[in-house]
Amino acid sequence: MKKIAILGSTGSIGTQTLEVIRNYNEEFQVTALSAGSNLTLLEQQIREFRPALVAVWKEENAVTLKRMIADLQVEVLFGMEGLLAVAAQAESDILVTAIVGMIGIKPTIAAIKAGKDIALANKETLVTAGHIIIPLAKQHQVQILPVDSEHSAIFQCLNGEDRKEIDKILLTASGGPFRGRDRAYLSQVTVKDALKHPNWSMGRKITIDSATMVNKGLEVIEAKWLFDVDFDSIEVVVQPQSVIHSMVQFADGAVMAQLGTPDMKLPIQYALFYPRRKPLPGKRLDFTTLGSITFERPDMQVFQGLSMAYQAGREGGSLPTVLNAANEYAVAAFLEEKIAFLDIYRILEECIHAHTKIENPDVGEILETEQWTYEYIESRWRFEHSR
Repeated sequence: MKKIAILGSTGSIGTQTLEVIRNYNEEFQVTALSAGSNLTLLEQQIREFRPALVAVWKEENAVTLKRMIADLQVEVLFGMEGLLAVAAQAESDILVTAIVGMIGIKPTIAAIKAGKDIALANKETLVTAGHIIIPLAKQHQVQILPVDSEHSAIFQCLNGEDRKEIDKILLTASGGPFRGRDRAYLSQVTVKDALKHPNWSMGRKITIDSATMVNKGLEVIEAKWLFDVDFDSIEVVVQPQSVIHSMVQFADGAVMAQLGTPDMKLPIQYALFYPRRKPLPGKRLDFTTLGSITFERPDMQVFQGLSMAYQAGREGGSLPTVLNAANEYAVAAFLEEKIAFLDIYRILEECIHAHTKIENPDVGEILETEQWTYEYIESRWRFEHSR
């Protein structure tokens, strides 16, 4: 039986991870959970899966949760100390990092040092600290198993292949809700518009990232670290039907692709069972009714977040942290209707240009860069206009 700890159990990836575990409860045991503020759902998860350890972010939520589950023998912690305890818990075999944001860096490092395999759904960890995480995982001989659908697809395409023979990674993108639109159109879109993803059901933040295509840019940086390729060997291809989840072109010109319905439970389950495959309930591709699969080049002039991510990734150092932190701040402001959609790009661009790059930042410098980015935005943007 594989023992699993989950960071971010009440979010989109976390809840779908527990669905997979529920389908195979004889194969898995949940040993630890962490969540933010959704205590009602967290209590339900605790009562169903009976973890020994639970962590929440705020101390007052920990106090409330203890009262809610006073009849159970569950240790409740809070803050970063709680996340680190979940990550490095002695009983677990694998940590699912479904938490959103750079808050996932320290727990991921703690889990690796404790010898845990990582089912990685927290892309910010590799975007900002890939130069730390990947060597550390090799040192401690733990596996980084990607949960993003695109990186899982690439990982599956590389099974049994020599990674030195990769010619190109073809990272697919749906194009989001605004595919084919121009900047004049984007200047008028609302939060409601941006949250209407055509194919995937995801959390609010990542759905906005898909609309700006910043998400695909972050995935480019993540792919560089996961698969040890340079940025010239990563090409983004828009595939609107979200049937091909990504492809790999090899030195001889052969292209291998992973296809499937747009269901995040597939990459989650693949990571949890790796290297085995198990039946997954749900729809299957029907090629007789699919009709066609189409491809387009991404418009990097309109969706500037993608080009900025390539720039930040190539320059490296602390710039990917600036890109990521500025995006987190800007997306939160957009979701609160404090800024317009195109202001997200403006904030990213200003922060990248204003930052003095740190060449090889340690964890402390990464987190200081994150704070610098937030403070810089607050000093330049007053968020006085609202949509």
